[in-house]
Amino acid sequence: MKSTLARIDPLRLLVFILMLLPVVALLGFGFFWLWQSGNLQYWLIALVICGSLGYGLQYWLVRQQRQLLNAPVTAPNPQWPPNADAVWQRVEALAETCNPQDWPLEEGTWILSLGQKTLETVAHSYHPDVEKPLLELTIPHTLLIIERASRDLRRDFAEKIPFSTRLTIGDFFRIQRWKAKAEKIVDIYRAGSILINPLNALLGEAWRHLRERSFDQARDELHRWLLRAYVCKVGYYAIDLYSGRLTLTDEALIESTTPESKTDLEQAQETAAAAVEPLRILVLGRTNAGKSSLINALFGNLAATTEQLPDGKQTFKPSVLTREGFTQALIFDSPGCDSAGFDQAKMLAAAKNADLILWVSAANRPDRQSERECLDQLRSAQAAWTDRRSPPLLVAASFIDRLRPVNEWQPPYDLTQPSNTKSLNINAAVQAIAADLAVPVEKVIPVCLLKGKVYNVDDSLWAAILSHQDEALRVRMMRCMDARKRAEDWELLRRQMLDAGRFLRNLPEILGKRTGL
Repeated sequence: MKSTLARIDPLRLLVFILMLLPVVALLGFGFFWLWQSGNLQYWLIALVICGSLGYGLQYWLVRQQRQLLNAPVTAPNPQWPPNADAVWQRVEALAETCNPQDWPLEEGTWILSLGQKTLETVAHSYHPDVEKPLLELTIPHTLLIIERASRDLRRDFAEKIPFSTRLTIGDFFRIQRWKAKAEKIVDIYRAGSILINPLNALLGEAWRHLRERSFDQARDELHRWLLRAYVCKVGYYAIDLYSGRLTLTDEALIESTTPESKTDLEQAQETAAAAVEPLRILVLGRTNAGKSSLINALFGNLAATTEQLPDGKQTFKPSVLTREGFTQALIFDSPGCDSAGFDQAKMLAAAKNADLILWVSAANRPDRQSERECLDQLRSAQAAWTDRRSPPLLVAASFIDRLRPVNEWQPPYDLTQPSNTKSLNINAAVQAIAADLAVPVEKVIPVCLLKGKVYNVDDSLWAAILSHQDEALRVRMMRCMDARKRAEDWELLRRQMLDAGRFLRNLPEILGKRTGL
């Protein structure tokens, strides 16, 4: 205060006091009248009540704004692979540790430094053994991450921050300078108020402190929201990139089939249905477990003849499955996992391109060691595919009609409350298959595939398939994105090589023009 007054011209201070004195005197006379008339205590009570209500309302508004700012502006993508969840938690932890004092907005370097720190957090999660994992990003993809994050922040700012579309960055800094000058004038007024009306000045100081505290909190919350939103946006698109979902082009994703599905559709003689990428359903199991019979049963209203269905002689032969309420699908039969023609590498390749897996296990065969070994190999391979989501797995327990008593087959059976030996044995077989294959019991559906006596396929099994259709579509999304990225990389490489060839072809002419030859 003393340093501030020392810098003020005494004559200018006198002019200011003379102009302010009549107003201050009026306030003083009013205060004296309240004291003389005995209404001072009522005025003080009204002052406290109104001040409390005003401060409470202001606190509520700040709290509402804080709730709005604390709401997650970015949520994890459900289409990410499972390993992305842990990476997203690290990004959120980094966002929560961002302190406004550590990242001042007036210093333009914060946006690059904080963005780099976020990218390093994500890159280190995917390349833990690399000394500088950030260098594993390509320049176009790095620029794409910054572009997408900036686009989303621009939209959030325009929608949530008042006057963000009116005030420029220059206005912000000019306001800061005007605030410093205005504070000098306010300090003079506060000094004069203390001399003329000490009680009013004391109450004003308390109110000013509360008001500035609220405004400071609101400003800090806005600053913290900006840092948190920025980190989450950059982290989101970085995870998108490492998860295989971020491409350099903005074309529609599932408008055409992948090269693999085009080949399979042509093989299935359904080239007219190649406009949309189908779901890919892979049927696995032991020899003579009923895989082909299950495929025949699933067709329902069959669009093709029975002769066109898989015959088990050709490895992973596709057929087109079309049913009401279900996305068009390619369904693949396969050799038995215990047969001589079974190829583990081909099975894993087919599973990697599958969106849904149906495993057929014979309920009347207790020896399931080979099935478990094949499933464990599949699970190990899926765990290594960090850029893919594992397709949902359903188990069809076939040959339930051959369970004891063998001669009894009088469906339907109430498997929720079994009341006879047949239904009890069916439930026991389902429990045993679930335990032997290490799958949830609710994903094991008992079926009968006997010709002319198909049971529980169109209701329970098909209902289970429909309930997992959305999950299968998310797997398809990731698969299509991967195929699109591979095609994009080759197309960009082709363009780059063509441009390089044209440049080399025209290089002598360019050099000749520069040298004047």
